[in-house]
Amino acid sequence: MARQPRLTLPDHPHHIIQRGNNRQPIFAAPGDQQKLLDLLGDYAAQFKVALHAYVLMSNHVHLLATPSTADGLPLMMQALGRSYVRWFNTAQGRSGTLWEGRYKSTVIQTERYLMACMVYMDLNPVRARLVAQARDYAWSSHLHYIGQRHDKLLTPHPLYWELGNTPFAREAAYIDLVQAGVTAHQQSQLTAATLSGWALGEADFVADLQKQTVRRVGKGRAGRPFGSGALKSV
Repeated sequence: MARQPRLTLPDHPHHIIQRGNNRQPIFAAPGDQQKLLDLLGDYAAQFKVALHAYVLMSNHVHLLATPSTADGLPLMMQALGRSYVRWFNTAQGRSGTLWEGRYKSTVIQTERYLMACMVYMDLNPVRARLVAQARDYAWSSHLHYIGQRHDKLLTPHPLYWELGNTPFAREAAYIDLVQAGVTAHQQSQLTAATLSGWALGEADFVADLQKQTVRRVGKGRAGRPFGSGALKSV
């Protein structure tokens, strides 16, 4: 049976995961992470995709982005994947694939899951026990949102701006969100929806999305909203 196309809709945030083939490392030398980010910035601008957040792990990448066109996101990911593999293979004297097939992605409901997704991504290095706190990890967008670094790649989502009336207020509020963490349920929802390609949101949101595409957008029951409860082990 033919696989169905990815769910990609303009003006909606998408959570994206791209993994290394057989979970192999996708960064092998100093400068590899920065090269991928440089390429990502170029292609996001070229294909009119607003990048809200990212985290680069040793063998996979998470992105949170909103395309302004129907084909912007797949074109960006295709160009990024091909260009980075050429760079990586040349630098490492190797050939062949680097990625584990197609990238995974899904549409998420903004009000219900966007901030949860950012927190989930920021805490990925903490869950992997690479660092004790999200602020200790260099290769994510977290430092931008807490005022420790300016990252020109990023376009903060309007929901982030609503966290406070001043930069300090927004940064403090975002720090509180990350310290609160995400629940195990939210974590599994975000992961499962992205890997399966089903839209993540309330029933009305999913029904509205279905009117915008012939591709089936979801199944099952929507989960609980992102709240203030902390996950003890994140």
